[in-house]
Amino acid sequence: MGKRKNLLCLSPVLWQASIAAIAALLSIFPFSVSLAPNVFKAHAANPDAAVVSTSTREGRLAVFDDAWSAINERYYDRRFHGLDWDAQRTTFRSLAAETSSSAELYSLLRRMIASLNDPHTRVFAPEEKSDWWHPRFVSIGLAVREVEGLPTVVQVEHDSAPQRAGIRAGDVIETINGRPALSLVASRLINSLTPTATARFRAFATIMDGPAETSVEIRWKKKDGSEGSAQFGRHWQQRDLGLRVRREKGNYAVIEMDAFTQPIVLSFTSVLKEKLKGVRGVIIDLRGNGGGDADAMADIASAFLGEGFSLGQFTDRSGSSFTVSTSAKSLLASEKITQSRLPLIVLTSERTSSAAEILITALKTSRRATIIGTETCGCVLAIRTRHLLPDGGLLDISELDYQTSAGTRLEGHSIKPDETVVVERNDLYSGRDRAMELAIARLKFLRNRSAPGS
Repeated sequence: MGKRKNLLCLSPVLWQASIAAIAALLSIFPFSVSLAPNVFKAHAANPDAAVVSTSTREGRLAVFDDAWSAINERYYDRRFHGLDWDAQRTTFRSLAAETSSSAELYSLLRRMIASLNDPHTRVFAPEEKSDWWHPRFVSIGLAVREVEGLPTVVQVEHDSAPQRAGIRAGDVIETINGRPALSLVASRLINSLTPTATARFRAFATIMDGPAETSVEIRWKKKDGSEGSAQFGRHWQQRDLGLRVRREKGNYAVIEMDAFTQPIVLSFTSVLKEKLKGVRGVIIDLRGNGGGDADAMADIASAFLGEGFSLGQFTDRSGSSFTVSTSAKSLLASEKITQSRLPLIVLTSERTSSAAEILITALKTSRRATIIGTETCGCVLAIRTRHLLPDGGLLDISELDYQTSAGTRLEGHSIKPDETVVVERNDLYSGRDRAMELAIARLKFLRNRSAPGS
């Protein structure tokens, strides 16, 4: 069995997306979170070497060569999905030699990496990189996703320029810089190597994307059919990942988790011990959970599944593998895990990915929970260590494949909920959460069915 050290159960989209993929419905879409932040470091081929400058042709080629070689040596699939990776080097290296700036070089690197058809493997220029625990992203202050076939605003940041301009959740984006928004989506899908539901989600979620400190002009349609237009600036923003708990009417607990991290596990442990007394059922909201630390996810799974339940297997390019299982004792907090036998509902969306999908599969397979929402991302690969490029940029490489305990790959295969609830425009305008309503109704049904004399 291979080493388990520094496993990342990651989701691909956070780092590629604007706030449309990050803050939609006040939650985060697929992103990268490290396994152990206190020991997790970027790896460099020569960490003592001076930082290379991409202002020179030689420097840009050094960065290109380092990125290509790192992927060549560490990518989990030796066959690169049938792609001739040597040929990619030949093609793109000559183009890299012709780039004239760091921005052009990194754009080219992303084009080469896109040929892998793997959104988990991605590259960040020095100014773009950030701590996995504190995602950093470029945003205009609103989130967009596909609703009823149209690019629709699903969340607007408080006191942001779009909010002051009168944009509301539910409004439809008509044009972006004068181009019909739907045509921009169509062009992204034409160029996509993966015409999947996840690719479609990204095409809608990232239509506002652009470099920081630039602006975008949009025209939108309001609820009453009138239109508005304005120009908004793109700016860097940062968000901390966390866990939130509230009680719904009827005494049902809702636990919303942005990711699986050690601090979130510690918060979750506290919730189990102190805040679920008298609760009739639990709803875990993973609609914005992009994955994270496999051990943290296993701790949470252990609270509902008990000890010794297999959560699947990770395998690297050499064939070395290891399994992840639930445990009676926390893998991160070094204490016994509190067990919960309360009725359980899990909420999912297209943003639910990676380690969150592993958890959902286990809960679904064991029939421990009912899954409500929409299909998940189908994005389950893992990364051991971030690779530091010679100029200070960062490269994430998919180093581990994943299979369930039954031998099923989740990468490229979304998980279907037990009951599907699709967001509608009227829901956004009214602030209605029909998936949550259905979850509470199901918990009430389960409680009534188990009541004496029922």
